[in-house]
Amino acid sequence: MIYFDNSASTLLKPKNVQRAVLTALTTYSANPGRSGHIEALKTAMEVEKVREYLKRYTNCDEVIFTGGCTHALNLAILGFCHDGHIVCTENEHNSVLRPLQHLKDTFSVKYSVAKQSSKKGITWQDIEKVLTKDTKLVVCNHISNVNGDVAEIENIGNHLKEKGITFLVDGAQSGGHFRYDMKKMGIDMLVFSPHKGFYAPQGVGVLLKDEKIELKPILFGGTGTNSLELHQPNISPERYESGTICTPAILGFGAGLQFVEENYSEIKEKLEDLTTYLHYEFSKLPVEIYTSTENANGVFAFNISGLNSNEVATYLNEKYEICVRGGYHCAPLKHEALGTLEQGAVRVSFSIANTFQEVEKLIYATKHLLKIKKLI
Repeated sequence: MIYFDNSASTLLKPKNVQRAVLTALTTYSANPGRSGHIEALKTAMEVEKVREYLKRYTNCDEVIFTGGCTHALNLAILGFCHDGHIVCTENEHNSVLRPLQHLKDTFSVKYSVAKQSSKKGITWQDIEKVLTKDTKLVVCNHISNVNGDVAEIENIGNHLKEKGITFLVDGAQSGGHFRYDMKKMGIDMLVFSPHKGFYAPQGVGVLLKDEKIELKPILFGGTGTNSLELHQPNISPERYESGTICTPAILGFGAGLQFVEENYSEIKEKLEDLTTYLHYEFSKLPVEIYTSTENANGVFAFNISGLNSNEVATYLNEKYEICVRGGYHCAPLKHEALGTLEQGAVRVSFSIANTFQEVEKLIYATKHLLKIKKLI
């Protein structure tokens, strides 16, 4: 089996991540922050180590663990404002678009969508065109989960900082592939999806934010603090972490972060090489390619004329045991921009575990399908 769906979730987890999860299950299974006994304190200390690690890694003030990246984006968007104007981009995932639509339908919030004018990705000029005097928040996808387009995050962030507009970055696909300095880059809030680029388990997301950003909680319940009060506590991060956090996933995330830091250059080089190689070989074939040669970050999208993307993905899976993603990738505006609303797109996404031999098999399988359809 060849696994090329790492943008959905990395399949192969590093040994240190596996060990961290097992250790959490065997040694740190008490509820952190809920009891004063030694086992609960030991677990809480391990969680805090990951929290502090993330603060150093991204140069941020606060780390909030959530149930996933979608949860983190919902907290950042729904918790930020219920009036005014918000800007997003056509590259956004539904975990951004649907909360924005909910705000529009339910409250007096308006939002505008910045269109991509550059072949590479969203620019400051794209964002600037749709700003208004009432804009309070800009949400920008860093790397498109559809075709790997890359936004000019630092340039956008610094311009927004000058204007006093809050900047939220969706780092679901870029986390682990880019290094962040939130203060230097003008980022007020940043979310990661650990089970992707950080090779961590599913079940945890993270919202990193500047301490000046105030959010209303969207989840209410037990926090281990102020338990006699019926109102949600004001202390962060407890204010936003109601319920029992997923300690095994968090400790696995910490181990994944360490793995990425130790192998960052190798990972980046591997993804660039595999993406570039696939692009070069596919450019010789009668297929439509949606990924720019400048964006070799491990995400590659294509289509075969006359075939639905899911049909192509099914063929590759059933005939060659190659796992790719067909369909719309939960990003409808991006597909509208690419002109792929009817077909969707076939997405190939790599991790450090993938090889050139696996890419060669994908090329061979695609050529065979083209021959069957009499396209070559």
